[in-house]
Amino acid sequence: MKSAAEPRGWYLAREVGLLAGVSGDKIGQWARYGYIRSSWSSTIPRVYSFQDVAEAIAVHQLLDRGVMHADIKQAIDGLRETHGDWPLQMAQLVTTDRKQASARVAIREGETAYDVGRRRGQAFLSFVELQEINQLLRRGGWALLELPGVTRIEVDPDRLSGRPTIRDRRIAAEKVARIAQTPNGLRVLSTGYDISKREAADAVQWYKRAQQLAQAA
Repeated sequence: MKSAAEPRGWYLAREVGLLAGVSGDKIGQWARYGYIRSSWSSTIPRVYSFQDVAEAIAVHQLLDRGVMHADIKQAIDGLRETHGDWPLQMAQLVTTDRKQASARVAIREGETAYDVGRRRGQAFLSFVELQEINQLLRRGGWALLELPGVTRIEVDPDRLSGRPTIRDRRIAAEKVARIAQTPNGLRVLSTGYDISKREAADAVQWYKRAQQLAQAA
């Protein structure tokens, strides 16, 4: 069904990049070329929504699986008519497994998947599901793929405009991470913000890994 959801959350390109595991510049490129939307503003500076961030994570996953840019763009353009403004998270997308010569993007229908890229309609019986996009984003984004022990980060589009926060709190995870890495930072967080050492450690791990990914991509 076509999504009629309204945009939620409010992000600049750098913030999208931290959650999607790429640089802010890369996010800007994806928006210009039509891989993702900047739902709140398409002028400079572009302003993105929570749903746009999820689409960026999906694009990253597809590229990481070896799907070509042209196939991703073809899929997006074809699916928007039936699946709305954010088709990569609305459609039940899969990729062909790594036994294929080159990965393809497909939509699953029962036990079969059909190419939605440049070879539209080609059927596949062997395929791999995408990581559950919204669940990953709500846990803290792409960085959490490599940090299974980090459990105290949360992304709620209705809290702090969608910035990553300490779970069930209204304090930004990036702020906690920055304070935690200063002299006496843990004491400041404990006495001034009631942040535990475990919450601070999770914030630092998340922020360091998110920055590393953003700088590398």
